[in-house]
Amino acid sequence: MDYSFIIAIAIILLSTKVLGVASEKVNMPQVVGALIAGLLLGPSCFGLIGETDFLIKAAEIGVIVLMFNAGLETDVKELKNTGLSALVIASIGVIVPFLGGAGCYLLFNSEPDPSKMLKAAFIGVVLTATSVSITVETLREIGKLKSRVGTAIMAAAVIDDILGIVVLTVLTGFTDSSVKPITILLRIIVYFIFLAAIAFIVRKFFVGRKWGGKKRTAIFALAFCLAVSYASEEFFGIADITGAYFAGVMLSGTRKTTEYIFDCTNKMSYMFFSPIFFASIGIKTELAGLNGNLILFAVVLTAVAIITKIIGCGLGARLTGFKTYDSISIGLGMVSRGEVALIVAQKGSMAGLIAGTMFPAVVLVVIVTTLITPLLLKVGMKRQTPDNTEPPLPVGA
Repeated sequence: MDYSFIIAIAIILLSTKVLGVASEKVNMPQVVGALIAGLLLGPSCFGLIGETDFLIKAAEIGVIVLMFNAGLETDVKELKNTGLSALVIASIGVIVPFLGGAGCYLLFNSEPDPSKMLKAAFIGVVLTATSVSITVETLREIGKLKSRVGTAIMAAAVIDDILGIVVLTVLTGFTDSSVKPITILLRIIVYFIFLAAIAFIVRKFFVGRKWGGKKRTAIFALAFCLAVSYASEEFFGIADITGAYFAGVMLSGTRKTTEYIFDCTNKMSYMFFSPIFFASIGIKTELAGLNGNLILFAVVLTAVAIITKIIGCGLGARLTGFKTYDSISIGLGMVSRGEVALIVAQKGSMAGLIAGTMFPAVVLVVIVTTLITPLLLKVGMKRQTPDNTEPPLPVGA
């Protein structure tokens, strides 16, 4: 038996942590450091670690747990309370970047390819999701987090992740060219009926009940997540991360139990699986194949990612009653991309629709949008308005 995978894991965990901490020192999320660690370790730089079957499977578990945790953190009641405004902002903020990303791919790939439209659509989905964590920290720092603008950004970010996952669900159904479109649509409808039935059973008989103590509850929850993920891929041809996300949503809503499950799975993810996933993205990023056309594509895609989010979300905010200045601020707050963009790129790669040479463009989008979002927000929200001002604290608070 070859034990080299053990030292590979040790190197990945250590390097992602060291560079992750270094990233935080310069006000960037740890994911940026983990991506850079993967790039340095992989064949594109020092060549210390290559893609292995173990790393691929560990990264897949990592992405499943990440999406499960995202589902656990989704507050369904809060989404209902945000009303039409956040839904409109998120919807237009998904459509415009999706079209922009797909158009950008088609512009740079004129060669005949039967799956060209599907590949373009995957690049479009990469640009749809928003990573709100860096935005939340910036809004808190400048005292705008609890303002109407801040609330709209947070709610819309959650909804556009959900919409992005739904679009990904549809696209993964089309990856099998031998299946007719009507069959794919019927499969997706049946899939969501299946999820609704499972959600009803889970909410009715399991959520909020005690099942042999907290520790067992967390194990049952993780097993449930993995089972729904497997069923999604195996029986419906839908991305396993879609099942993982909705499994988390089903178990959300019971404060103490949900918090405990999240705490357990988040520790496991943080210590082992997430570093491997983010490093694996860097490892599979092929810098050797970069040429002038691909570099230009990466730069243009990054510009499109920024501009389309500002236009899409800003337009949605304007249509729902926000003033122009605040609408632009909301668009700026939605620019940052993160984990979900990398996850979609990973799924596209596994389906053979996103080549390794495309990964530098995706990684550049994530890093650049993460870097510039705090700066854009601080400049874009300099002026005080009624909607970007936090309500006063209650007397005696």
